[in-house]
Amino acid sequence: MNFLDFLKDNIVIFDGGMGTLLQSRGLAAGEKPEEWNTTHPDVIADIHRAYYDAGANVVCTNTFGANLIKFSKEELQKIVTDAFSAASEARRTSVSKKEKFIALDIGPTGKLLSPLGDLDFDSAVSAFAETVRLGAELGADLILIETMSDSYETRAAIIAAKENSTLPIIVTNAYGEDGKLMTGADPEAMTVMNESLGVLALGANCS
Repeated sequence: MNFLDFLKDNIVIFDGGMGTLLQSRGLAAGEKPEEWNTTHPDVIADIHRAYYDAGANVVCTNTFGANLIKFSKEELQKIVTDAFSAASEARRTSVSKKEKFIALDIGPTGKLLSPLGDLDFDSAVSAFAETVRLGAELGADLILIETMSDSYETRAAIIAAKENSTLPIIVTNAYGEDGKLMTGADPEAMTVMNESLGVLALGANCS
């Protein structure tokens, strides 16, 4: 069953945090969590499996910071490939009988887009596009663009996803205490933008 068909008649349960669990397993300060896909694949698979076994329908690949801003093209390919290998292994070995899906997880680049920062829009799209292409090739069921605090970066990630895959897209933004993104957009504005770009579902997290 594909994700869209499952969504029609079911409540979908996602996994929980990855970074905090990696910290509890020994991830050091300053260490890139995504590199654990290669150096500690058993740990990544074990975390995914535990979420599946607990009843999650969707696990998100350990690719939150996997983009061409932070990694070379060769490094990125290895990281994303190993991320999907771990998630697929967890899905195969989970004892849960529930439907299981794998979401390509995409987080912020870590840079502000212009005019507030020095990353131009097209470069942001390109940085996300390579991750999307890899995830689609490796069998992602959907794309989760998450924890975005910049409307321009959100848009760049969505466009990259749309132009480089046919996968359903879910977006979550991170709002401040004032109810707005760091760059000023409120939920109403983000809803209009996401709907106009054909996003399947949207929400908020880390807010």
